[in-house]
Amino acid sequence: MKEDKKMIHHYMKSKEERQKLYKRSLWIVLLSQIFGGAGLAAGITVGALLAQDMLGTESFAGVPAALFTLGSALAAYLVGRLTQRLGRRHGLTFGFISGGVGAIGVIVAANMNSVLLLFISLFVYGAGTATNLMARYAGTDLASEKQRAKAVSVAMVATTFGAVAGPNLVTPMGKVAKVINMHPLAGPFILAAVAYLLAGLTIYLFLRPDPLLVARELAVYEASQKQPGSSTESSLAHKSNRIGVFVGAMLLVLSQVVMVAIMTMTPVHMQNHGGELTAIGVVIGLHIAAMYLPSLGTGLLVDRIGRKSMGAASAIALAMSGIIAAFVPGNSLVGLTSALVLLGLGWNFGLISGTAIIIDSTTIHNRAKTQGSIDIWVALGGSFGSIISGVIVAYSNYAILGFIGGSVALMLIPIIYWSRLKQRRKEETTLSA
Repeated sequence: MKEDKKMIHHYMKSKEERQKLYKRSLWIVLLSQIFGGAGLAAGITVGALLAQDMLGTESFAGVPAALFTLGSALAAYLVGRLTQRLGRRHGLTFGFISGGVGAIGVIVAANMNSVLLLFISLFVYGAGTATNLMARYAGTDLASEKQRAKAVSVAMVATTFGAVAGPNLVTPMGKVAKVINMHPLAGPFILAAVAYLLAGLTIYLFLRPDPLLVARELAVYEASQKQPGSSTESSLAHKSNRIGVFVGAMLLVLSQVVMVAIMTMTPVHMQNHGGELTAIGVVIGLHIAAMYLPSLGTGLLVDRIGRKSMGAASAIALAMSGIIAAFVPGNSLVGLTSALVLLGLGWNFGLISGTAIIIDSTTIHNRAKTQGSIDIWVALGGSFGSIISGVIVAYSNYAILGFIGGSVALMLIPIIYWSRLKQRRKEETTLSA
C-alpha cells in the first residue's frame, strides 16, 4: 500500500507521466476486455438453449439471462463499492474472478443435470457480465473531457475480438465438450471460465498504479493548489449534475432493456424455425460485433456532435430493430441479422453517450459509486427485459416482442428533449441573474 502511494505521488506534477499512464491503463483494459468479451458471449449464445434443454420448455428460456443479469446487478453494487474504496484494480479483479467461478459452476450443473446448481451458477456468472461492462470506466479516469467518449470506445471495441469469436466457437467448443464426455452446451462455458479468469489476472497483475486512485489524488492536489487549506475532497464530492445523471442512466437502462429482451429470444425464435446452432452463432456474433466494433467511431461522434444527439440516434436505431424483427420471417437469416445488427448498434450509441453524460455529470470523488449504482439498474433492466421477453413470446409471439421493444426505445426521445429544455432554462436563469 505504501508502495502504491509512492507510485501515485510520482504522477502528481508530471503531465507527461500521467499521459503515459493513461495510455498504459487503456492497453491493460483493452487486453482484459478481449478476454472478458469471450467470457460474456457464452451465456448470451447458449444460456437460454441450455435451460430449454434441461427444463423441456421454452416458457423459462428467459430465466438464464434473467439470473445472470440479476447476478450482474449484485456484482455492479459490490464492484462499485470496492472500486470506490480500493480502486479499479481490486473491484474489477473481484468481478472477473467471480464470473469465472460461476462459469465453472454452470459446467458442473450441465453435466450433473442439476437445474438448481445451474440457476445458482448463472447468478454468479453474471458478475463477469457486469464487470466487463464496468471496465469501460477504467480508461476514462485520467482522460480529459474531450477524450472521455473516445476512452470508453477504446475499452469497448476491445471486447469485440472476444465477443465475436465467442459465439462462433459454440460448435467447436461443443465438440470439445463431447470428446471429454460433457454436455455439448457446456462447451462455451469452458471458454468463459478460462476467459474471465484471465481477464481478472490481467487486471490484478498489470493495472498498477490504479488510474482511479491517481485521478482522485490529482483532483485533490489541483484543488488544494487553487484554494490552499480548503476541504477540497468533501466539496468536490457533492458537485454532481442530477439531471445529467438521470438522463445518462435512462439511456443506459432503456437501451439495455430493449437489447436484452430482443436478443434473448432470438436464438429460441430461430431454433423454432429450423435454425441450426451454427447459424444462431453467426447472428449473435454479428449482433455482438455491432454492439462493440463501431465504438471508436461512436466515441468520436459523441465527443464531436454531442452526447444527447447520439442518445436520440440510439432510440431510433433500437426502434427500427424492433420493427424489422417483428416483420421478417423466423427463417430469414438476412432479415434477423439486419435486425440484430441494428439492435447492437443502437445499444452501442446508447451506452457510449449515456456513459459520457454520467462521467460529465459526476466528480472523481463520487464517480465510481455512482457508476456502480447506475449499473445496478442497468443489470436489473436487462433482467426484467429477459424475463418479460420469454413471457411475451410464450403468450403471444416474437413479432409482438419486437413492437414493444421499439416502443420502449422511442421513450428516450422525450426524455432527452426534456433535459435540453431544463438545461436551456437553467442557462437563461443564470444569465438573467
